[in-house]
Order: sequence, then C-alpha cells, then structure tokens
Amino acid sequence: MDRTNALEVRRSLGKVLRRLSRGGKPIVVERNGQPAAVLISLSDFRERFADVEAAEERKQLVEEILAMRRLVKPSKLAAVEQLRALRGALP
Repeated sequence: MDRTNALEVRRSLGKVLRRLSRGGKPIVVERNGQPAAVLISLSDFRERFADVEAAEERKQLVEEILAMRRLVKPSKLAAVEQLRALRGALP
C-alpha cells in the first residue's frame, strides 16, 4: 500500500490521483506520521460500496414486490377475458 502525507495531498492532489489511478493500490494519507485516511480508486469504491448498496436495494425491492403479489388474489379469468370484462360489450 502506498503512503503519502496530508501536505502532499494538499499541494499536489492531481499528482496523488495519477499515482492512484496508475498503481490501482489504495494510498494511505498520513497526518503527523499517523494514518488518517485512505484514498481508493473509483472502481474499488464502486465494487466495495456502491454496487453492494445497489444490490441490497434491489433485493429489498424484490422482496416488497413478492409481498405485494402474495396479497393479491389471482383471478380465475384468462387475461383476454379480463380485458373483455373491463372494456365492456363492443358495439
């Protein structure tokens, strides 16, 4: 894992970001010689956090849809018959 200090990040953020994109490894940002933060690439962020959240949201939506389906009583009529009943008699 690469390391840098907070002063370098402030002075040359572009350079640090280029290092991050080229190397692909996280960069530990130190303050007063102690680790204070970690910079990760956008692809790592998406893989570890954003995609995980989206997958959890999709799972929750599917569960809600299935719960709604259980509440609705299935019709004994075929789809065509249901449409005919909704439309009424044709002139």
